[in-house]
Amino acid sequence: MTAHEIDYEIYGAEMQYVEIELDPQEAVVAEAGSFMMMDDGITMNTIFGDGSNQEKGILGKLFSAGKRILTGESLFMTSFLNNSSFGVRKVSFASPYPGKIIPIDLTDFRGKFICQKDAFLCAAKGVTVGIEFSKKLGRGLFGGEGFIMQKLEGDGMAFVNAGGTMARKELAPGETIRVDTGCIVGFTQDVDYDIEFIGGIKNTIFGGEGLFFATLKGPGIVYIQSLPFSRLAGRILSSIPRGGNSKGEGSILGSIGDLFDGDNSF
Repeated sequence: MTAHEIDYEIYGAEMQYVEIELDPQEAVVAEAGSFMMMDDGITMNTIFGDGSNQEKGILGKLFSAGKRILTGESLFMTSFLNNSSFGVRKVSFASPYPGKIIPIDLTDFRGKFICQKDAFLCAAKGVTVGIEFSKKLGRGLFGGEGFIMQKLEGDGMAFVNAGGTMARKELAPGETIRVDTGCIVGFTQDVDYDIEFIGGIKNTIFGGEGLFFATLKGPGIVYIQSLPFSRLAGRILSSIPRGGNSKGEGSILGSIGDLFDGDNSF
């Protein structure tokens, strides 16, 4: 299937949004909740799955939607179609957390890109948002993303989220890097992805970096994020005072002082 050809521009530094230009009868599909704004003349429509099997009857629609359940996403996506006869119209989508929006031209990656389950933002209609099963037990159990990741297939443009600052690594054949499992955004289909035990009693018990690295072996391209949303959410939750009482951030005793108040339970 040939995807719609779209033009785009990304705005912002740390809280980005992507503006997509649609010619008449061109469309883009996006995750629910990512919409920011659109011009008059664009029609919004809720669809099952990614819209790639809409012409294949009810079974095609159910199959497309079922794939999204396995990746933890909603059954539905939203399609935005330029239904105007007066030329180009624009629609914009925003990243859900601080970071970068990465444009992925699937024709540059031989039609396939693999990414973490919550990375996908939007894509030209015709791009298939499917599932990628891990064939390695260790990666599935300890790799952070489980047995299932998302795969983007087709010949159009897709856009994915990266939290914080994004690093793009081009790996030569046989070249390997080790990455925190939550910091992977995505990689090309030739990259060999596995997990590796950190090792060492002190590292395991006191290191605070988890038990496993992700190992990525080239050839291929890897996108890495400096601030996974799960890490950001964890820091926010850990800073919320228990019982709803605010603690003074400038306390001399700091966390030691908490031992002497009545809000701590053991």
